[in-house]
Amino acid sequence: MLINNDTIVKDDDKRIRERSVDVSLPLSAEDRALLEDMLQYVKDSTVPELAEEKNLRPAVGISAIQVGVPKKMTAIVLKDGDGEIECQYALVNPKIVSNSLEKAYLANGEGCLSVDEDHDGYIYRSARVKVRGYDMIRDKNVEIRAEGYLAIVLQHELDHFKGILFYDHINNENPYYEDKEAIRIE
Repeated sequence: MLINNDTIVKDDDKRIRERSVDVSLPLSAEDRALLEDMLQYVKDSTVPELAEEKNLRPAVGISAIQVGVPKKMTAIVLKDGDGEIECQYALVNPKIVSNSLEKAYLANGEGCLSVDEDHDGYIYRSARVKVRGYDMIRDKNVEIRAEGYLAIVLQHELDHFKGILFYDHINNENPYYEDKEAIRIE
């Protein structure tokens, strides 16, 4: 499937609010191909030459609903400062099985491929999560214990399965309310 900035489902499209459904395992050829394309999008999107050539917006994650497919699949790739991959997942039916009460937030806020406009404010999420699901890359069920940035990315992507966008979490009355107990991630 061609995935680029023109084919991403935006937040003014009601499909982005659809709830995603579980995916049958083993993966069908169609689901596998889609998840591979999603993973490739995320990898390529942070390589400036490829991003420009293919019309990609930089991303660390993408969920299937963002390409119009309401299935519980997401691809996540985190790179270090040198552009080397630190961790990557192509998850199917992932779910959060536990989370910390302690909160964390990104100092610069969150963004999303499906959201073109800026939405200022802090989004408080659990500082640590445990996620279970099938990982296509490793071809097995995995348990991910994540903290900090990866924990926030996982929660952001899994919110898409419920039709929730990051800005739904922003305090409308006081977008920059600072929870002094929360971990600030620069």
